[in-house]
Amino acid sequence: MPIGLIETYYDYYSYFHKNSSYFRDRQAGHDMLSLTRIASAWTDAPRLRQRLAIASRTILAIFGGYAFAALATASLALALPLTRPQAVLAATLSSFALYCALVIWAFAAASATRAWLVAGALCCLPAAHLLLTGARP
Repeated sequence: MPIGLIETYYDYYSYFHKNSSYFRDRQAGHDMLSLTRIASAWTDAPRLRQRLAIASRTILAIFGGYAFAALATASLALALPLTRPQAVLAATLSSFALYCALVIWAFAAASATRAWLVAGALCCLPAAHLLLTGARP
């Protein structure tokens, strides 16, 4: 490695040691997993809101994406003008792209509320199609 890269790595390493609360607490002899430290991390309102927004988006990405992909697959399988096996195969293959798109949207939206509203609206379209066509489970 060039000398400049080693010095840069050392600068980051020493900065981390000097400014990290982990190392400051270790030098002071404090326990890292004290209850007051954990409680203060969760009661800080802006951090809590941010953590809940990320948790909400994660839940939307996992479960909302699955629900949307399942509804869209069933709806597309009925709507595509192909033979039944080809329609099911095409709908199933497209469900992977739809799931991926909703996962990306869950984290790309400006707010968690907007992500949930758009995902809900997207789920309503295939659900309405399934209800109107009289599809049975």
